[in-house]
Amino acid sequence: MIPDERQALALHAKYGSSEQVVSHCRTVMAVSEALADEFLAKGKPIDRRVVLAGALLHDIGRSRTHEVGHGWVGAKILEEEGVDAVVVEIVRRHVGAGISSEEASSLGFPPGDYIPRALEQRVVCFADKMVSGDGVRPFEEEVRRFERKGHDVQRLLALEASLADELGENPEKVVLTN
Repeated sequence: MIPDERQALALHAKYGSSEQVVSHCRTVMAVSEALADEFLAKGKPIDRRVVLAGALLHDIGRSRTHEVGHGWVGAKILEEEGVDAVVVEIVRRHVGAGISSEEASSLGFPPGDYIPRALEQRVVCFADKMVSGDGVRPFEEEVRRFERKGHDVQRLLALEASLADELGENPEKVVLTN
């Protein structure tokens, strides 16, 4: 099942997501939608329905934890709910700019690679980095946050660059002009 907006919001309600989490997810969905529409307008294949579902559900794991593991926790919730694996993988891989299998092991995650690879995964991951709370902000603010926290800035910049390469323009420009 690929949840539509009503079904995704019902899942958030079922698991007790806060209003702030749902509002954040709605904003990430709007940013993801702008990016997906731009890819489609340029003739690039992307599953818009999957992107919207993944964006709206990406933080459902925050109903259980606000730690870095909320991505895999949310993926587990969605697997148990019978949500399609393509949406589950967006949720599993959206944290940071992705988490390598080595990093996942050191964090006590279930074994696996948590780096967004499919276009739909990268779009939602990037959109999430463009949103703070329920407001859209310049990508540079997230870069500075990554630097302050000691996160992998190069992986974050590579995420942006991969989307720019496929889109033919900076994805931040698409987000901030829509």
